[in-house]
Amino acid sequence: MNDMQKSALPSFDFEDVKAAHDRIKDRVVHTPTLKSITLSELSGAEVYLKFENLQFTAAYKERGALNALLLMDESKRKAGVIAASAGNHAQGLAYNAKKLGIPATIVMPSTTPMVKVEQTRGHGAEIVIFGGNYDEAYAHAMELADQRGQTYIHAFDDPRVAAGQGTVAIEMLEAIPDLDRLIIPIGGGGLFSGMATAASAMKPDIKMTGVQAALYPSMYGKLTGKPVTAGGDTLAEGIAVRNPSEFTAAIIQKYIDEILLVSEAQLEGAVSLLLQIEKTVVEGAGAAGLAALLANKEKFAGEKVGLVLCGGNIDTRLLANVLLRDLARSGRLARLRLHLRDQPGALYNVVKQFAEHEVNIIEVYHQRVFTNLPAKGLITDIECEAKDREQLEGLIADLNKAGYDVRQVELAD
Repeated sequence: MNDMQKSALPSFDFEDVKAAHDRIKDRVVHTPTLKSITLSELSGAEVYLKFENLQFTAAYKERGALNALLLMDESKRKAGVIAASAGNHAQGLAYNAKKLGIPATIVMPSTTPMVKVEQTRGHGAEIVIFGGNYDEAYAHAMELADQRGQTYIHAFDDPRVAAGQGTVAIEMLEAIPDLDRLIIPIGGGGLFSGMATAASAMKPDIKMTGVQAALYPSMYGKLTGKPVTAGGDTLAEGIAVRNPSEFTAAIIQKYIDEILLVSEAQLEGAVSLLLQIEKTVVEGAGAAGLAALLANKEKFAGEKVGLVLCGGNIDTRLLANVLLRDLARSGRLARLRLHLRDQPGALYNVVKQFAEHEVNIIEVYHQRVFTNLPAKGLITDIECEAKDREQLEGLIADLNKAGYDVRQVELAD
């Protein structure tokens, strides 16, 4: 970015975040920042969690949306606001606009899950379904804004929004003033840019680490100059942004120490851990900080680290899949594939082995036709539940000793 481009960017500093904090502090939930003893033991760092999934709409996005709305003059409020979003920004904007009596329109792509459409509609917004992706929905929202005279509220490319998001850092450092580092998810960069601006002013020596899903490393590529490809079905759809803004990129570049990338398996593991250990539901983006911490323990060992659980809006069916896949990766659930002779007693002899090892059988699937085995052979898949990986491996070893051709159907990492 050249000097002319930088000078064209809107000004933004700690005073903006402090003013936003004073403006919204009595209108949003002051979510707790709590130490996690178990996650601290697992990671080797002293871990503090900011539970932004406890906001009314289950995400920090309320903060930025509310700040932007409160800064509008009366004539613009009457005309209404509009945004393109399929996620938390839509709900945060719709919810706060309704409380302030401001008409809100949300343009959502046709791929938006119906549950999110209905949740946003439930907050009183007019819903417009348009386009097959965010870019098409955004272009249509801008057209509608011009036609209707509405104010467009961007999810991250707006200093008013970034200032509101930065209030998360103020609350964290007021609660735990001696944090060594913040680990913050990055999508478009609004949360990081706001939090980094506030945190660096309040504690100049604090370290700032960003996290992106490996499938969407757009800010990482922008700041490092490395060629990247962004796309795919990520669990962290809340930070799945292909084109971050110049405004947020400039701020992030000023404050960031590094950006870490996390895999889908790491995100799934972090979502599962937070539910098991902290008994709290987070979406993929909300678990990104923990995923990065656990994947890079040596980097953060001994530090006092703050993580933002930035959202908890995850589809229940998806959450169930994540939990089951995590059990499979840990060795507690497995699918074993065996080649058997198609004759009486063949399965019985196998089942005896499961009983001897106290491994519970959940489902059994036989395949006689779609296989290249001899006609008298069959493939049997047995889904089972073990106490731990050691118990499962003991069963597999004894099945192999008994002459069975057996292998575990693996999950991709």
